Amino acid sequence: MHYNSCMESPHVVIVGAGPGGLSAALQLAHAGARVTILERQSWVGGRTATFDQENFRFDIGPTFFLYPRVLQEIFQSIGLDLMHEVPMRRLDPQYRISFAGGDRIDATGDIAAMEAQIASFSPVDCGAITRYMRDNRIKLERFRPILEMPFNGLRDFLSSDLLGALPWLRPHKSLGQELSGYFDDPRLAIAFSFQSKYLGMSPFKCPSLFSILSFLEYEYGVFHPLGGCGQVSTRMAELARQRGVDIHLQEAVTGFTFDGKRPTAVHTNDASYAADAVIINADFAQAMHDLVPDSLRRRWTNARIENKKFSCSTFMLYLGIEGRCDLLPHHTIHIAEDYERNLRQIEQDFTLPDKPSFYVQNACITDPSLAPAGHSTLYVLVPVPHTHRNHTWNEATRRGYRELTLDHLSQIGLRDVRQRIVTERCITPQTWQTEFGLYRGATFNLAHNLSQMLHRRPHNRFEDLQGVYLVGGGTHPGSGLPVIYESSRITCKQLIPELGLDASFLDSPASNVARRSAS
Repeated sequence: MHYNSCMESPHVVIVGAGPGGLSAALQLAHAGARVTILERQSWVGGRTATFDQENFRFDIGPTFFLYPRVLQEIFQSIGLDLMHEVPMRRLDPQYRISFAGGDRIDATGDIAAMEAQIASFSPVDCGAITRYMRDNRIKLERFRPILEMPFNGLRDFLSSDLLGALPWLRPHKSLGQELSGYFDDPRLAIAFSFQSKYLGMSPFKCPSLFSILSFLEYEYGVFHPLGGCGQVSTRMAELARQRGVDIHLQEAVTGFTFDGKRPTAVHTNDASYAADAVIINADFAQAMHDLVPDSLRRRWTNARIENKKFSCSTFMLYLGIEGRCDLLPHHTIHIAEDYERNLRQIEQDFTLPDKPSFYVQNACITDPSLAPAGHSTLYVLVPVPHTHRNHTWNEATRRGYRELTLDHLSQIGLRDVRQRIVTERCITPQTWQTEFGLYRGATFNLAHNLSQMLHRRPHNRFEDLQGVYLVGGGTHPGSGLPVIYESSRITCKQLIPELGLDASFLDSPASNVARRSAS
């Protein structure tokens, strides 16, 4: 790379202050780079942020903090301790799974207690979770190096680590089929596969690889950062600023100046920033449409992006209510009576589910600071299709779906919630698209089918341009906070040496694999 001045450190401009961009900024600043983050919103964290409304505080997006090992390792590499910087509480039960027929499971990392619940729920499945945990412990061990290495081409795809893990990939099986091999009761198969919704996919379409998602929860726990998941982003931004990172809020990037296929400057309405490298942390598909001329892209043209598969979206209600909900755990996942029909409506018919599955966070049972005394916050998420011609979001649709959602909350005991609402906010797929810049309002980015994973996903060192890197859910390894943080580490392991800086502080047994692959 060519720097602006031999007397200056190389300058990296990051488009977007989401979790991937903030994590990358911390690592780059530690390596000695000058870093500028340009963020269109008035806050940091993207959707991993909180908002305040009438003295109630809500997370906008992620509410589960899973597998903290990745971010903890990144923090340790720059001399910090994650749990000291962002105090967290491990939840037990980690969540409740509620079924439309009235049964439920209070999921816990205490496997003996889980076995006891399963024995009463489905006696024929005694011992199944122990077998599932054993197998997926091995599976994660085989796949962890793969999820921590770059995929810049076919050579990486043919690495010895991936070839050695292929027997565990089982590409002919969906996640639902994989879990049915462990559990005879179909409700249990759903209980250990609903996590595919973190990727915005049906377990009946999601690759079997992702059986490791529920394993991660049971093995490593589900955490609540005090103050909400947005506290992680807030603290990362504070630490980045302390290390010299310039963060510009409400300064949307409008385009780049290119020298051939290399951006040499990043433009906003207010200023231009010379750049030795650019990291894009904005929504991948939308950023390509908005910022990079189609003529400069070979593999990821607008036409090809249009033909890719995208995740589902979400309909959101954020409710500040009177009173407490002490009988409701921190997280509740409610499974619709006809789960397959529910998923088919979302992913194939692109119609709004009439009997939806949904998720409710009752965070004040763990963290009363999120609401005024004697009140609670309820975060309600309903998986729905991304924006599509088969349905239209307008005010009538929004109001109607709000009423349907509130009606269905009675299935988990919230029968009088309407009368208790003090304040509320609603976000639809159209809102995700127009106000948050998500292509088609797809909250989990590109889908995670096998044809859009590993080397078939947009590369961390973006293959269509020079000096451009990606972090976030639109690149490898994919969506979800742990792997978004991992995407930043994969990117930094490649970019920092290319800037002429030392990335050895990021070394670990798994990262050495990534460095060899990138060289």
